[in-house]
Amino acid sequence: MLNYIWLALIFLGISAAVTLDLKDSINDKYKNGKEFPVTVEYFEHNEEADVYVDGIEFNNFYSVKAIEDFNFKAKISQKSASKEYSFFVSSTNKFPATWKDMARANGKEEDLSGTLKIISKIDSNSYKAVLVLEKISFIKMKEVTNAAIDYASTAVNIALGLIGIMALWLGIMKIGESAGLISKIAKSIKPVTKFLFPDVPQDHPAVGSIIMNISANMLGLGNAATPFGLKAMEELDSLNENKGTATNAMCTFLIINTAGLTLIPATAIAIRAASGSSDPAIIIGTSFFGALCATITGITAAKILEKFSINNFNFLHWMKSNTKFILAILVFMSVIIAAITLKLFTVINVEVIRSVIQVFSSAAIPVIILSFVIYGAVKKVKIYETFVDGAKEGFNIAIRIIPFLVAMLVAIGIFRTGGAMDYLIWALSPITGLIGFPAEALPMALMRPLSGSGALGIMSETLNAYGPDSFIGLLTSTIMGSTETTFYVLALYFGAVNIKKTRHAVAAGVLADIAGILAALFIVRIIFG
Repeated sequence: MLNYIWLALIFLGISAAVTLDLKDSINDKYKNGKEFPVTVEYFEHNEEADVYVDGIEFNNFYSVKAIEDFNFKAKISQKSASKEYSFFVSSTNKFPATWKDMARANGKEEDLSGTLKIISKIDSNSYKAVLVLEKISFIKMKEVTNAAIDYASTAVNIALGLIGIMALWLGIMKIGESAGLISKIAKSIKPVTKFLFPDVPQDHPAVGSIIMNISANMLGLGNAATPFGLKAMEELDSLNENKGTATNAMCTFLIINTAGLTLIPATAIAIRAASGSSDPAIIIGTSFFGALCATITGITAAKILEKFSINNFNFLHWMKSNTKFILAILVFMSVIIAAITLKLFTVINVEVIRSVIQVFSSAAIPVIILSFVIYGAVKKVKIYETFVDGAKEGFNIAIRIIPFLVAMLVAIGIFRTGGAMDYLIWALSPITGLIGFPAEALPMALMRPLSGSGALGIMSETLNAYGPDSFIGLLTSTIMGSTETTFYVLALYFGAVNIKKTRHAVAAGVLADIAGILAALFIVRIIFG
């Protein structure tokens, strides 16, 4: 499945880039070789001149709107005895979007160059002149090239950044395993893990790593959750008789991670606070509901889809044998929906819940480290040597995932930068409009499963444009807190154990994302109208 997704992301991204570049060329968007009128001051005895641009002329020339008058300083040098000068601007921060795009076309320097020709003198210090800017072509393709290189570098930096965290937490986990603490934790919640992972022996080290991963995720401890998750995948792979193909347990574990069930969506709250929200934490309840729906949907989808790989699978028989489980889910969801409909969640003191969870989140890492080390010492474990042995495993795993991260992040970068995302939004807008999903929130819904950094950027832009406490702002924030970067997690965790055949993991993960997004729309509309 990942083969087709990877190919589709790259193909669609590059195709969109070529299409947009051809369209710009046909429409002469950047007016290559054409003269643009400006006013120049103080330049005869200087290498630097003040250039003034009339907003109306700019709007008419480039067929854009709402550009006001602006000015900037440019470096100039006379070409010959004529009235033509070389023109160069190193900083384009104050430029309109059109010139910024042109400046980025030839690299990362974001400078702009061309030819300045003097037409006539206005007074002792100012002149009428025209600019002929550098020729611009294939902007999108150049951006795609830069994005591929940048995302490849980002993937390596992510993997290298994991080395220290992986070494720390796998070292602590090794102490817990050697002391028998992990097995005791696993036994305490055996009924849950037995249902979710029936193929995994309940005394297997994988169960302890899974529990630690899920607990860290729920507390918002991403730095701790990732090493535990990678270790869990490694342990699950030790039970895998068909190497390179994901097992049922692997798929279910991945779905739980991609559903993003977290008690406090710390990142979304922080962005809301930075955007000036009057109540940044108001999305705790809505985000939890969305993530809970995503988790239930993902697990249910995984449990159903895994059965289709069994010969002569009888779906009706499976439904009958799991009647209690299905009814329990339906009753639970009915209670939640009833509570939302009656707006019972509005009477809950969000600040108290937030404070309690923040205390747990702040104390969790120190308490885990101290507890594991002390328990290991009491059980006569050589804690230092054991920690070092575990830390070595962390280093090896972090290095091993680099190729998989590079492959996925580069494809996502090409898809996003090439403009395919914009086409997808345009195609889906009429459909999402039928269910009342605002087009302004659609970029967030589409970007979140692909890229964490991209989703952060979109969320920040959306909150600044519409306000953090507007309906659009609350919906975007809830989507951020209700979902996870599905394809990044798949590439990271499956890459750690060299899984190439992902079976139903992608389908179940996408279904979980859709459920989380729709649940976010539902609860935000119910509570905030």
